[in-house]
Amino acid sequence: MRDPEIEREIRKTWPPRPRRAHKTDFGRIFILAGSRGLTGAAALSSFAALRAGGGLVTLGCPDKVYTILARRHPEVMVRPFPSTKEGTLSENGFSEIIRFLRTQDVAAIGPGLGRHTSTKRLVRRLLRNSPIPLVVDADGVNALEGKPETLKACKGEMVLTPHPGEFVRAFGGRRPANDSERKKRALEVARKYKKILVLKGYRTVVASPAGKMSINPTGNPGMATGGTGDVLTGIIAALIGQRMSPYESAKFGVYLHGLAGDLASKAVGEVSLVAGDLLDYLPKSIQMVLK
Repeated sequence: MRDPEIEREIRKTWPPRPRRAHKTDFGRIFILAGSRGLTGAAALSSFAALRAGGGLVTLGCPDKVYTILARRHPEVMVRPFPSTKEGTLSENGFSEIIRFLRTQDVAAIGPGLGRHTSTKRLVRRLLRNSPIPLVVDADGVNALEGKPETLKACKGEMVLTPHPGEFVRAFGGRRPANDSERKKRALEVARKYKKILVLKGYRTVVASPAGKMSINPTGNPGMATGGTGDVLTGIIAALIGQRMSPYESAKFGVYLHGLAGDLASKAVGEVSLVAGDLLDYLPKSIQMVLK
């Protein structure tokens, strides 16, 4: 369901592009994602960042899957980093990744990274030391299992985008049983760790440390399929890269992502909807809102 007020906020925050614009005006966006067997998540999130207006998108991936991902989208730059023998990112790549982060405006960490011990240690070190805003999703959130206090050592801006299972894995407790519990727990975590929290699901909750909260009205059951969260990660990162605040980027990104899903479901039906359809209909959702 469309919300005129949110759409007015998006138009007010997202001005038309200047005629003399340069690609660097719209963000250098780094997506750290993928592993052996999970390259699709990396491809979806990185291309979503471009579809959402990112100027320059670089996908960082394990060197063991570089050749697979380098062929996926010619518009995405792909950079290999050291791998574990299992084909996930290795902690040995920390210094190289941090150096590259310093050249970027925003980074997204998590889609398809896998849960290897070395990879989880790498993620936690990156969260603590990142010099730029971060969007943390999927296995980026899973790396916090048993170690959520890591977030208190993270001084930079951050958006966390767990689904309910990842949320409980990272922050403990039981899975929220109803909408009231979802809102309460999302706000508690946002305030405790001073991070933007996007608790995905039916009527996704976006909560801020300052107590702001938005309940997203768009989306449909057809989006309950693998890869749709990876697309959302790329969208939010791209909006931060275009100088929107992390809270605005999360709120607006969730809205446009759901609207793309609604447009896709009208075309292909909820049963047949796949994550790639969101990439196809995201441009239309942005056009409809920006008019």
